Amino acid sequence: MVTANFTIKEDYWETVEIEDADLEIIYNHLLETEVPLTSQELLRVFVAERIRREKQAIEKRRSSGGAIYVPREDYDVGQTLIFPALGWLRGTVVDKRAGNNPEIPDFNVVKVELENGLTREFATALEQHRLNDPQELESEDGMLTPDEVMGAYGSVLQERLETSLESNEEFVRIAGRWFPRALLVDVNIGHLNLAEALLDMEDGGPLPTSKLMEAVELPTNVNPKLAEFSLDYALWQDDRFDEVGPAGRILWHLKHLEPEEVLAPPPFLRYQPIEHDRSLLTGEMLALESELDDELSPLEDRPVGDEVEIRLLFPHWRVGSLPLSSKLRPLFPTAYQAPRIRFMLVDGESGQKFPGWVVRQGRYVFGLRDFYEEKGVLPGSILTIRRGDEPGEVIVKAHTRRPVREWIRTVLVGADGGIVLAMLKQMVASHFDDRMAIAVPETETLDEVWEKTQKERVPFERTVVDTLRELAKLNPQGHVHAIELYAAVNLLRRSPPGPILALLASRPWFVHVGDLHFRFDDSERD
Repeated sequence: MVTANFTIKEDYWETVEIEDADLEIIYNHLLETEVPLTSQELLRVFVAERIRREKQAIEKRRSSGGAIYVPREDYDVGQTLIFPALGWLRGTVVDKRAGNNPEIPDFNVVKVELENGLTREFATALEQHRLNDPQELESEDGMLTPDEVMGAYGSVLQERLETSLESNEEFVRIAGRWFPRALLVDVNIGHLNLAEALLDMEDGGPLPTSKLMEAVELPTNVNPKLAEFSLDYALWQDDRFDEVGPAGRILWHLKHLEPEEVLAPPPFLRYQPIEHDRSLLTGEMLALESELDDELSPLEDRPVGDEVEIRLLFPHWRVGSLPLSSKLRPLFPTAYQAPRIRFMLVDGESGQKFPGWVVRQGRYVFGLRDFYEEKGVLPGSILTIRRGDEPGEVIVKAHTRRPVREWIRTVLVGADGGIVLAMLKQMVASHFDDRMAIAVPETETLDEVWEKTQKERVPFERTVVDTLRELAKLNPQGHVHAIELYAAVNLLRRSPPGPILALLASRPWFVHVGDLHFRFDDSERD
């Protein structure tokens, strides 16, 4: 017995569109279960229903009149045939002739007009052919099980399904779970005020919804998961509350008790895009950009294992933050919708835990100001970031050592209000990168220079030129490495390496002397 695979168009799952009938199936499924479900769970419902529908359609075609084409049989003009090997297409015999092949005994050839508009010829009265055995529908075709379909096309289909659900007002989503809006339990202002009072008693939070449910008395005659989802939705709609849990976990916090640096990026991390031509970057420059791994660089996420080593840039040191760069981002918790996520940071040396915040849109992690001060780190210090032993925890290790006095690049503020870079002896208590390390003795004075640079809108090229000149004084040959320039420019304004490197490559007065070292040629500029 030969089986005919249950097949549909090869590109069916790549091109399938979510229809109203699909959303109706999902809606009814949610009504029956009374449990909010994730996009992936709803996707399985959609895929299973589509497979069922397609199988049903093929079964209907099989039994909808006409003879199943078998090569040993002979057929006449006007007869309707069904072709299992062509996805159970139907067709009508419009012509018949004798076959002509010396190697095959007498047989006939029929011309068939298929319902898809094509015309094909098929052999008949043919005694020897593999399709002569009766064909049955193969129900276990791998690509026709929900697991196989979701494994091969899950990401594309899920994105398509979420787009359809988001555009349909009958569905609401909280923390990645969906439910019909019409079935939500009523949550009034009194309930929300009780939730606010409980969070206020906990210094703003965070608290899971289950804790808030203990204070908010919702109807007890409904599914508990539905009641919890309804409260989540009401809290989400109220500006007083912020959902700050990582993906898969809902945690609530009072927005007005969150750090200011979490609600809006602090000045040192605000980046005004600098127009530049990336085609000017050489392979060596692109490799350096990838190595520096600035969160503002156009780099895709690059999971590199459970541990990443970074060099701390001045703006992040000043704010008490970490970059959500392409290498670091995979180590930190994320969320379906929440713009801010509260989690726990762990001191890699003492094991002490303290709260941190992932600010997704700003691409930074806040909450390390006290940690930096306690550890004595400076701009350019080396930090190791790795996954915590517990879910939702991230370990930060500052490579501290006994403080010693070392010669180190130091930033001072001159009488003219500009920065001055000098090699001075400073007490250093952590390991650092020689090219990026910069001691900052007076942060408040440097803050004033930063503010002045932004307020006066100092041209970017002027900032780069002035900074390179300052750095060149510290080297007998007047050479400055691109990493040194990147670190020093960020004392005055936030910039990823791309615009700096593009400027170095586009101006003749920046002379490349090899290995990404540059000198400034005044004669070329004049």
